[in-house]
Amino acid sequence: MSDSSERMNGRAWGVLMVLCGAIFLEGIDVAMLNVALPSIRADLGLSTGMLGGVVSAYVLGYGGFMLLGGRAADLLGHRRMFVLWLSVFLVFSGVGGFATGGWMLLAARFLTGVAAAFMAPAGLALVTSTFPEGPARTRALGVYAGTAAGGFSLGLVAGGMLASFGWRWVFFAPVIMAALILVAALALLPGAGAVRSPGGFDIAGALTVTGAMLLLAYGVVRLEDLAAGTGLDALRTALAVPVAAAVLGAVVIAFSLRSPAAPDDATPDWSPLAEPAETAA
Repeated sequence: MSDSSERMNGRAWGVLMVLCGAIFLEGIDVAMLNVALPSIRADLGLSTGMLGGVVSAYVLGYGGFMLLGGRAADLLGHRRMFVLWLSVFLVFSGVGGFATGGWMLLAARFLTGVAAAFMAPAGLALVTSTFPEGPARTRALGVYAGTAAGGFSLGLVAGGMLASFGWRWVFFAPVIMAALILVAALALLPGAGAVRSPGGFDIAGALTVTGAMLLLAYGVVRLEDLAAGTGLDALRTALAVPVAAAVLGAVVIAFSLRSPAAPDDATPDWSPLAEPAETAA
């Protein structure tokens, strides 16, 4: 095995830090909001239900659109989708910081979650397609996973510090971070290397799966209604999860029956580990 497949040069580390920065941003964003909830409630006068909805909105957006985000990244390009949805994340995080009412904050958090759902699979795909299989990819995935876990933990501390200056900084700080990551992504991420999936984009299937994922996420975040036994709410929650699971199962079976096998020889056409041609011996 060549040394270039095991060694990560400066460009490789730069690419990895951009991708780690994005997954760190997602974790710290969620954690900081949780710490700032009491301040948000006091300032905007939100009810308990609305405050819970602010937290659930992100989960619904993230969980509901994750599969669609992965498919879109494969079809439209990993780098393109990563940069696009990082920009959307930046915008709606800022909208949350300027929120003057619960409805505005609710919408901002839902769309931020949707942006994260598209950005996360694109980022992970960039890690696996950029670094060749072997020690380099193993090392990159280890750093990436560790950064994702650390983002949530550090977010609790950072959220408490920022909330002391005002809860809006919990939204403005991710805007600054996202802007820095975006500039670095445009400079460092390869313009090529996205692995295209065979076939087109199944609109009906995408909408069905996304709807089922939204229903599943709704059932999960509303489990307290089922535990409390609050009539109609409990019934909706009790039905949401099994119905969503049944729909997803039917879609998976239908897709498996009619989808051709994906090629197993797709390889990235760019790697930061490769030596430039003009400098090769």
